[in-house]
Amino acid sequence: MIDLTTDYLGLRLQSPLVASSSPLTKDVANMKRLEDAGASAVVLPSLFEEQIVAEAEALDRFLSQGAESYAEAQSYFPDLEIYGMGPKAYLDILERAKKSLGIPIIGSLNGVSAGSWIRYAREIEQAGADALELNVFFLATSPEVDPHAIEQRYCDLVRELKSQVRIPVAVKLAPYFTSMANMAQRLDQAGADALVLFNRFYQPDFDLEALEVTPNLTLSTSEELRLRLHWVALLSPQIRPDLAITGGVHTAEDVVKGIMAGAKVVMLTSALLRHGPSYLAELAGRLVEWMGEHEYESVRQMRGALNAASVAQPETFSRANYMKVLGSYTLEASRRG
Repeated sequence: MIDLTTDYLGLRLQSPLVASSSPLTKDVANMKRLEDAGASAVVLPSLFEEQIVAEAEALDRFLSQGAESYAEAQSYFPDLEIYGMGPKAYLDILERAKKSLGIPIIGSLNGVSAGSWIRYAREIEQAGADALELNVFFLATSPEVDPHAIEQRYCDLVRELKSQVRIPVAVKLAPYFTSMANMAQRLDQAGADALVLFNRFYQPDFDLEALEVTPNLTLSTSEELRLRLHWVALLSPQIRPDLAITGGVHTAEDVVKGIMAGAKVVMLTSALLRHGPSYLAELAGRLVEWMGEHEYESVRQMRGALNAASVAQPETFSRANYMKVLGSYTLEASRRG
Protein backbone atom coordinates (compact mmCIF):
# COMPACT_ATOMS: atom_id res chain seq x y z
CA MET A 1 0.00 0.00 0.00
CA ILE A 2 1.54 3.29 -1.13
CA ASP A 3 1.54 5.96 1.57
CA LEU A 4 0.74 9.47 0.33
CA THR A 5 0.58 11.12 3.75
CA THR A 6 2.71 14.15 4.49
CA ASP A 7 3.17 16.76 7.21
CA TYR A 8 2.75 20.46 6.50
CA LEU A 9 2.52 23.29 9.02
CA GLY A 10 2.36 20.70 11.78
CA LEU A 11 -0.73 19.16 10.18
CA ARG A 12 -0.96 15.52 9.10
CA LEU A 13 -2.31 15.53 5.54
CA GLN A 14 -3.59 12.55 3.59
CA SER A 15 -1.61 13.55 0.49
CA PRO A 16 0.63 16.37 -0.77
CA LEU A 17 -2.19 17.72 -2.97
CA VAL A 18 -3.49 21.03 -1.58
CA ALA A 19 -6.10 23.23 -3.23
CA SER A 20 -4.57 26.69 -3.26
CA SER A 21 -6.34 30.02 -2.95
CA SER A 22 -8.70 30.47 -5.91
CA PRO A 23 -12.35 31.14 -6.78
CA LEU A 24 -12.97 27.43 -6.08
CA THR A 25 -12.10 27.89 -2.40
CA LYS A 26 -14.46 30.84 -2.03
CA ASP A 27 -17.52 28.60 -1.90
CA VAL A 28 -18.21 25.89 0.70
CA ALA A 29 -19.92 23.61 -1.82
CA ASN A 30 -16.89 23.73 -4.11
CA MET A 31 -14.55 23.17 -1.17
CA LYS A 32 -16.56 20.06 -0.34
CA ARG A 33 -16.13 18.89 -3.94
CA LEU A 34 -12.38 19.45 -3.62
CA GLU A 35 -12.29 17.41 -0.43
CA ASP A 36 -14.32 14.58 -1.98
CA ALA A 37 -11.93 14.52 -4.95
CA GLY A 38 -8.88 14.18 -2.72
CA ALA A 39 -7.67 17.63 -1.62
CA SER A 40 -5.76 17.16 1.63
CA ALA A 41 -6.31 20.82 2.63
CA VAL A 42 -7.71 24.02 1.14
CA VAL A 43 -6.42 27.59 1.27
CA LEU A 44 -9.13 30.24 1.31
CA PRO A 45 -8.89 33.29 -0.98
CA SER A 46 -6.96 36.16 0.56
CA LEU A 47 -8.62 38.69 2.79
CA PHE A 48 -6.97 41.96 1.81
CA GLU A 49 -5.65 44.65 4.12
CA GLU A 50 -7.72 47.16 2.13
CA GLN A 51 -10.93 45.23 2.84
CA ILE A 52 -10.36 45.23 6.58
CA VAL A 53 -9.35 48.88 6.69
CA ALA A 54 -12.30 49.91 4.50
CA GLU A 55 -14.80 48.08 6.70
CA ALA A 56 -13.30 49.53 9.89
CA GLU A 57 -13.41 53.08 8.50
CA ALA A 58 -16.97 52.61 7.31
CA LEU A 59 -18.05 51.38 10.73
CA ASP A 60 -16.33 54.30 12.42
CA ARG A 61 -18.14 56.79 10.17
CA PHE A 62 -21.45 55.05 10.75
CA LEU A 63 -21.10 55.13 14.54
CA SER A 64 -20.01 58.76 14.51
CA GLN A 65 -23.44 59.75 13.18
CA GLY A 66 -24.90 59.08 16.64
CA ALA A 67 -28.62 59.60 17.34
CA GLU A 68 -29.08 61.60 14.14
CA SER A 69 -28.32 58.60 11.95
CA TYR A 70 -31.01 57.19 9.72
CA ALA A 71 -31.33 54.38 7.19
CA GLU A 72 -29.65 56.27 4.37
CA ALA A 73 -26.48 56.36 6.46
CA GLN A 74 -25.70 52.92 5.11
CA SER A 75 -24.83 54.59 1.83
CA TYR A 76 -21.74 56.00 3.55
CA PHE A 77 -20.19 52.52 3.58
CA PRO A 78 -17.75 51.89 0.72
CA ASP A 79 -18.76 49.31 -1.85
CA LEU A 80 -16.81 46.32 -0.56
CA GLU A 81 -18.01 44.23 -3.48
CA ILE A 82 -15.25 45.69 -5.60
CA TYR A 83 -12.79 43.91 -3.35
CA GLY A 84 -14.61 40.55 -3.25
CA MET A 85 -15.97 39.17 0.04
CA GLY A 86 -15.66 41.40 3.09
CA PRO A 87 -14.27 40.41 6.48
CA LYS A 88 -17.60 39.34 7.99
CA ALA A 89 -18.48 37.19 4.99
CA TYR A 90 -14.97 35.74 5.08
CA LEU A 91 -15.37 34.56 8.67
CA ASP A 92 -18.80 33.16 7.90
CA ILE A 93 -17.46 31.06 5.02
CA LEU A 94 -14.57 29.87 7.18
CA GLU A 95 -16.89 28.82 9.99
CA ARG A 96 -19.24 27.01 7.61
CA ALA A 97 -16.32 25.27 5.90
CA LYS A 98 -15.03 23.99 9.24
CA LYS A 99 -18.45 22.50 9.97
CA SER A 100 -18.76 20.88 6.55
CA LEU A 101 -15.22 19.67 5.78
CA GLY A 102 -12.97 17.22 7.55
CA ILE A 103 -9.70 18.50 6.08
CA PRO A 104 -7.61 21.44 7.34
CA ILE A 105 -8.71 24.94 6.31
CA ILE A 106 -5.94 27.50 5.83
CA GLY A 107 -6.91 31.17 6.02
CA SER A 108 -5.11 33.80 3.97
CA LEU A 109 -4.25 37.42 4.68
CA ASN A 110 -2.83 39.78 2.06
CA GLY A 111 -1.23 43.03 3.14
CA VAL A 112 1.92 45.12 2.99
CA SER A 113 1.95 47.40 6.03
CA ALA A 114 2.07 46.95 9.77
CA GLY A 115 -1.16 48.02 11.40
CA SER A 116 -4.34 47.09 13.16
CA TRP A 117 -5.57 45.02 10.18
CA ILE A 118 -3.16 42.22 10.99
CA ARG A 119 -4.89 41.68 14.34
CA TYR A 120 -7.72 40.28 12.28
CA ALA A 121 -5.66 37.10 12.18
CA ARG A 122 -7.02 36.35 15.64
CA GLU A 123 -10.56 36.45 14.28
CA ILE A 124 -9.56 33.98 11.57
CA GLU A 125 -7.99 31.71 14.17
CA GLN A 126 -11.06 31.90 16.39
CA ALA A 127 -13.30 31.10 13.41
CA GLY A 128 -11.53 27.76 13.16
CA ALA A 129 -8.62 28.13 10.72
CA ASP A 130 -6.02 25.40 11.17
CA ALA A 131 -3.24 27.63 9.82
CA LEU A 132 -2.75 31.00 8.18
CA GLU A 133 -0.99 32.01 4.98
CA LEU A 134 0.45 35.53 4.74
CA ASN A 135 0.42 36.60 1.11
CA VAL A 136 2.54 39.74 0.82
CA PHE A 137 2.01 41.69 -2.40
CA PHE A 138 4.34 44.68 -2.51
CA LEU A 139 5.67 46.11 -5.76
CA ALA A 140 8.35 48.75 -5.28
CA THR A 141 7.80 51.19 -8.15
CA SER A 142 9.68 54.18 -6.77
CA PRO A 143 13.49 54.44 -6.97
CA GLU A 144 13.38 56.03 -3.52
CA VAL A 145 12.28 52.76 -1.86
CA ASP A 146 15.14 51.12 0.02
CA PRO A 147 15.36 47.38 -0.76
CA HIS A 148 16.52 46.69 2.81
CA ALA A 149 13.37 48.36 4.09
CA ILE A 150 11.25 46.08 1.90
CA GLU A 151 12.88 42.97 3.31
CA GLN A 152 12.52 44.27 6.84
CA ARG A 153 8.84 44.94 6.19
CA TYR A 154 8.32 41.27 5.37
CA CYS A 155 10.08 40.15 8.54
CA ASP A 156 8.19 42.65 10.69
CA LEU A 157 4.87 41.47 9.26
CA VAL A 158 5.69 37.86 10.04
CA ARG A 159 6.73 38.69 13.62
CA GLU A 160 3.59 40.75 14.15
CA LEU A 161 1.37 38.04 12.73
CA LYS A 162 3.03 35.37 14.86
CA SER A 163 2.40 37.51 17.93
CA GLN A 164 -1.33 37.53 17.18
CA VAL A 165 -2.01 33.81 16.65
CA ARG A 166 -1.03 30.41 17.94
CA ILE A 167 -1.78 28.53 14.73
CA PRO A 168 1.07 27.94 12.21
CA VAL A 169 1.89 30.67 9.70
CA ALA A 170 3.08 30.22 6.12
CA VAL A 171 4.49 33.07 4.02
CA LYS A 172 3.78 33.20 0.29
CA LEU A 173 6.65 34.86 -1.52
CA ALA A 174 7.54 36.29 -4.91
CA PRO A 175 10.86 35.22 -6.48
CA TYR A 176 12.27 38.73 -6.81
CA PHE A 177 14.62 38.99 -3.83
CA THR A 178 18.30 39.60 -4.54
CA SER A 179 19.29 36.89 -2.05
CA MET A 180 16.43 34.41 -1.77
CA ALA A 181 18.37 32.11 0.54
CA ASN A 182 19.13 34.92 2.97
CA MET A 183 15.52 36.12 2.87
CA ALA A 184 14.30 32.60 3.59
CA GLN A 185 16.64 32.42 6.57
CA ARG A 186 15.44 35.78 7.91
CA LEU A 187 11.80 34.72 7.61
CA ASP A 188 12.71 31.52 9.42
CA GLN A 189 14.20 33.62 12.23
CA ALA A 190 11.08 35.81 12.23
CA GLY A 191 9.02 32.73 13.00
CA ALA A 192 7.60 31.57 9.65
CA ASP A 193 6.50 27.94 9.84
CA ALA A 194 6.46 27.47 6.06
CA LEU A 195 7.34 29.26 2.84
CA VAL A 196 5.17 29.01 -0.27
CA LEU A 197 7.13 29.44 -3.52
CA PHE A 198 6.15 31.37 -5.59
CA ASN A 199 3.38 33.93 -5.92
CA ARG A 200 2.20 34.60 -9.47
CA PHE A 201 1.78 38.30 -10.22
CA TYR A 202 -0.78 39.07 -12.90
CA GLN A 203 0.74 41.68 -15.16
CA PRO A 204 -1.59 44.06 -17.06
CA ASP A 205 -1.67 44.16 -20.84
CA PHE A 206 -2.01 47.04 -23.32
CA ASP A 207 -5.14 47.54 -25.40
CA LEU A 208 -3.66 49.24 -28.46
CA GLU A 209 -7.02 50.23 -29.94
CA ALA A 210 -8.50 51.78 -26.79
CA LEU A 211 -5.06 52.95 -25.58
CA GLU A 212 -5.77 51.50 -22.15
CA VAL A 213 -3.96 49.31 -19.68
CA THR A 214 -6.18 46.30 -18.99
CA PRO A 215 -6.14 43.50 -16.39
CA ASN A 216 -4.98 40.16 -17.72
CA LEU A 217 -5.33 36.68 -16.22
CA THR A 218 -3.33 33.82 -17.69
CA LEU A 219 -3.41 30.35 -16.13
CA SER A 220 -0.07 28.73 -15.40
CA THR A 221 1.58 25.88 -17.31
CA SER A 222 4.09 23.22 -16.26
CA GLU A 223 6.86 25.40 -17.73
CA GLU A 224 6.54 27.70 -14.71
CA LEU A 225 7.43 24.89 -12.34
CA ARG A 226 11.18 25.00 -12.98
CA LEU A 227 11.82 28.19 -11.02
CA ARG A 228 9.97 26.71 -8.03
CA LEU A 229 11.88 23.42 -8.27
CA HIS A 230 15.18 25.27 -8.42
CA TRP A 231 14.66 27.21 -5.21
CA VAL A 232 12.96 24.47 -3.23
CA ALA A 233 15.82 22.13 -4.12
CA LEU A 234 18.33 24.72 -2.91
CA LEU A 235 16.49 25.78 0.24
CA SER A 236 15.08 22.50 1.55
CA PRO A 237 18.41 21.24 2.99
CA GLN A 238 19.19 24.63 4.56
CA ILE A 239 16.17 26.01 6.41
CA ARG A 240 13.72 24.84 9.07
CA PRO A 241 10.33 25.98 7.65
CA ASP A 242 8.31 23.61 5.49
CA LEU A 243 8.33 24.39 1.80
CA ALA A 244 5.32 24.38 -0.51
CA ILE A 245 5.29 24.77 -4.28
CA THR A 246 2.56 26.77 -5.98
CA GLY A 247 2.45 27.65 -9.65
CA GLY A 248 3.04 25.23 -12.51
CA VAL A 249 1.78 21.98 -10.95
CA HIS A 250 -0.41 20.25 -13.55
CA THR A 251 0.59 16.58 -13.86
CA ALA A 252 1.56 13.68 -11.62
CA GLU A 253 5.13 14.13 -12.84
CA ASP A 254 5.00 17.77 -11.68
CA VAL A 255 3.91 16.56 -8.24
CA VAL A 256 6.77 14.05 -8.10
CA LYS A 257 9.29 16.70 -9.11
CA GLY A 258 8.05 19.04 -6.40
CA ILE A 259 8.34 16.39 -3.71
CA MET A 260 11.77 15.25 -4.90
CA ALA A 261 12.94 18.87 -4.79
CA GLY A 262 12.00 18.87 -1.09
CA ALA A 263 8.47 20.30 -0.92
CA LYS A 264 6.10 19.02 1.75
CA VAL A 265 3.06 19.83 -0.41
CA VAL A 266 2.22 21.10 -3.88
CA MET A 267 -0.61 23.57 -4.34
CA LEU A 268 -2.90 23.62 -7.34
CA THR A 269 -4.94 26.47 -8.77
CA SER A 270 -4.76 26.70 -12.57
CA ALA A 271 -5.06 22.93 -13.09
CA LEU A 272 -8.23 22.85 -10.99
CA LEU A 273 -9.71 25.88 -12.69
CA ARG A 274 -8.99 24.30 -16.06
CA HIS A 275 -10.16 20.74 -15.31
CA GLY A 276 -12.42 21.08 -12.25
CA PRO A 277 -12.17 19.66 -8.72
CA SER A 278 -12.52 16.04 -9.93
CA TYR A 279 -9.07 16.36 -11.53
CA LEU A 280 -7.57 15.85 -8.07
CA ALA A 281 -8.72 12.22 -8.00
CA GLU A 282 -7.20 11.62 -11.42
CA LEU A 283 -3.96 13.26 -10.34
CA ALA A 284 -3.74 11.21 -7.14
CA GLY A 285 -4.36 8.01 -9.10
CA ARG A 286 -1.57 8.81 -11.54
CA LEU A 287 0.74 9.70 -8.66
CA VAL A 288 0.16 6.32 -7.00
CA GLU A 289 0.66 4.59 -10.34
CA TRP A 290 3.97 6.39 -10.94
CA MET A 291 5.24 5.62 -7.45
CA GLY A 292 4.35 1.96 -7.85
CA GLU A 293 6.12 1.71 -11.20
CA HIS A 294 9.25 3.27 -9.70
CA GLU A 295 9.11 1.26 -6.46
CA TYR A 296 8.47 4.12 -4.06
CA GLU A 297 6.43 3.17 -1.02
CA SER A 298 5.76 6.64 0.39
CA VAL A 299 5.94 10.34 -0.24
CA ARG A 300 8.45 10.61 2.61
CA GLN A 301 10.77 8.21 0.79
CA MET A 302 10.77 10.45 -2.30
CA ARG A 303 11.05 13.78 -0.56
CA GLY A 304 14.34 15.59 -1.20
CA ALA A 305 15.76 12.89 -3.48
CA LEU A 306 16.74 15.58 -5.96
CA ASN A 307 17.53 18.52 -3.70
CA ALA A 308 20.94 20.18 -3.60
CA ALA A 309 22.13 17.96 -0.75
CA SER A 310 21.21 14.73 -2.51
CA VAL A 311 22.26 15.04 -6.15
CA ALA A 312 25.74 14.03 -7.28
CA GLN A 313 26.40 17.42 -8.90
CA PRO A 314 24.83 20.21 -6.80
CA GLU A 315 26.53 22.78 -9.03
CA THR A 316 23.74 22.12 -11.55
CA PHE A 317 21.66 24.49 -9.42
CA SER A 318 24.24 27.27 -9.73
CA ARG A 319 25.99 29.37 -12.38
CA ALA A 320 27.79 26.30 -13.73
CA ASN A 321 24.52 25.00 -15.14
CA TYR A 322 23.88 28.32 -16.86
CA MET A 323 27.18 28.04 -18.70
CA LYS A 324 26.64 24.36 -19.53
CA VAL A 325 23.17 24.90 -20.96
CA LEU A 326 24.26 27.77 -23.19
CA GLY A 327 27.28 25.80 -24.39
CA SER A 328 25.29 22.65 -25.18
CA TYR A 329 22.66 24.62 -27.10
CA THR A 330 25.32 26.20 -29.30
CA LEU A 331 26.82 22.82 -30.14
CA GLU A 332 23.43 21.29 -30.97
CA ALA A 333 22.51 24.25 -33.15
CA SER A 334 25.79 24.04 -35.08
CA ARG A 335 25.31 20.30 -35.73
CA ARG A 336 21.84 20.87 -37.13
CA GLY A 337 23.20 23.63 -39.32
